Amino acid sequence: MLDFARIRNATLKRDPYPYMVIEDVIDQASVASVLDDFPAIDYPGSIPVSEVSYGPGFDKLLETLNGPEFRSIIASKFGIDLENRPIMTTVRGVMREKDGRIHTDSKTKIITVLLYFNQDWQADGGYLRVLRNGTDLDDYVEEIPPRLGTMMVFQVTDNCWHGHKPVVGKRLSIQMNYLTGEGAKGKHQFFHGLSAKLKKFFAARH
Repeated sequence: MLDFARIRNATLKRDPYPYMVIEDVIDQASVASVLDDFPAIDYPGSIPVSEVSYGPGFDKLLETLNGPEFRSIIASKFGIDLENRPIMTTVRGVMREKDGRIHTDSKTKIITVLLYFNQDWQADGGYLRVLRNGTDLDDYVEEIPPRLGTMMVFQVTDNCWHGHKPVVGKRLSIQMNYLTGEGAKGKHQFFHGLSAKLKKFFAARH
């Protein structure tokens, strides 16, 4: 499902924090099935995969992301021991005006993996920016389009600032994290799950 050679050969950049960007990372023979089987999401927020329904093509992609070969490659690239680290995976389908604000990821996350599923992205907003600080969205070292098959992986550090200009509407992505422990996983899943249920509820009312 994933082009492991592309990931292995990707350049690990270290300015301003360790990250790498890989384009066309989904095997071409698998693209159609993954898109067809992506969860149908009509409300905002980061939603645990346990809270959505999806088809076998998407399920196979999740198995690959959760598998030992991908874990081994990421651990080797970043020089971090990820053995036995729990994984949390969420999906997004809809963005709000306030989404994408500058932030760093929680310290209970070790590595963040973002994978995008948007064909022919035309919006002005929604391009992920690798930022030098937590205050200026225009002070960035790289801007990453959320196009189909583009993966961005970064190490969670005190300065892993990132964000994007606002965009409203459909924007499909997976976020997968290697976490510090099972306690962190339980906490993240609880809050993401509760948030997803509330957003789904309010979306249905409107």
